[in-house]
Order: sequence, then structure tokens, then C-alpha cells
Amino acid sequence: MQRVKSASSVLSRYTANNNGGFISRLKRCLSSLSNSPLTDDQENFVLVEGNGASRTAILNRPSVLNALNTSIGARLQKLYSSWEDDPDIGIVQLKGRGRAFCAGGDIVALYNVIRQGNIEQGKEFFWTTYNFIYMLGTYLKPHVALLHGITMGGGAGVSIPGTFRVATDKTVFATPETLIGFHPDAGASFYLSHLPGYLEASFN
Repeated sequence: MQRVKSASSVLSRYTANNNGGFISRLKRCLSSLSNSPLTDDQENFVLVEGNGASRTAILNRPSVLNALNTSIGARLQKLYSSWEDDPDIGIVQLKGRGRAFCAGGDIVALYNVIRQGNIEQGKEFFWTTYNFIYMLGTYLKPHVALLHGITMGGGAGVSIPGTFRVATDKTVFATPETLIGFHPDAGASFYLSHLPGYLEASFN
């Protein structure tokens, strides 16, 4: 598809390596991302479940593997801030709908806005996302991220800083942004270097 031609052409250079199988799967993930804008006022991108003293935010863009955009980051900040201030809420959870927890930032939408010259809109995406990650890292209530399915790039970034992370037999964890020339952001340079034991060795 034309909208992922640039990313796919870069990734195709790596298919001759031993990681070819993984790259092929990654390219399929990229091809599923949408052309939707980085900003969108549809609140249904983040659903809310509540029961007693718990609240759960559900990333709700399953057709694009719950890729993050500016609206999602802004809504998460608003929800988490209100939950943190509510004395009746004791624990907060984050999960994704469908086969992914979160595949990271919506890089196709980001590429499109940058190509169109909307640099400030691109900056707003990173500012909003990083602010939410900072909020997670300083959150005053227990936080649980349910990493069921694909968890990549910024998807890891919005889960690692919290109190607890729960992996399942369907969890697929990666930082594929390095293969298209982007540094592993969203706190990855910190948490990857602090992995214990054999997990750390597997990344070296």
C-alpha cells in the first residue's frame, strides 16, 4: 500500500538477515496502520470500565493495533488525572482491545502530517505522549498494564513506568522503531538497560 511504502522499503533491506521472519510480521503490522490524523476528538478511542474502587482504560483502535495518537494521549492524561484525585479509586489498569495491547505511535499518521508540513502537530503528538508517560512514572496510585498481544515501541513506553506489568502467552514485545532509523524512545533507553539477568543478556 502506498501509505506504508516508505517504511516497508526501509524494512525490506533487513529481510535477508536471520530476523527476516520477524521483519515480515512487522511489515504486516505497519500495513495495517491507518491514514487517520494524529488528532481526533473521538473519545471512543479510549473506553472506560469501572467496578468499585478500580478503573480500567481500554485502548480502542483494534483495526490499527491500538496505535497511539494525540487524542489518545490527551484523553489518558485527563482520565488518569481525575482518577488520581478521586479518593474512592484505589487502582488503575490499562489494556488494549483486540489482538494488541498497543503497537506504539501511529507512525503512518505522523509521517503524513510531517510530509504535509504540519511540524507543530507532530511535536504535539510527542509532547502529549511523553507527558502521559511521565504521569505514569510519577503516578500516586497502583497501576497495572495488561500486555496481552502486540506490545511494541510506544506501547511498551505507556506500560513500563507503572507499578505492575502483566504478560500473557500472547504477549509480543519489541522495539521495532530502531529498524526504521528511530531511537527507542518513551523511556526504553532506561528500562532496557535495567532488565535483570538473562533478559538483559538477550538484548545485548
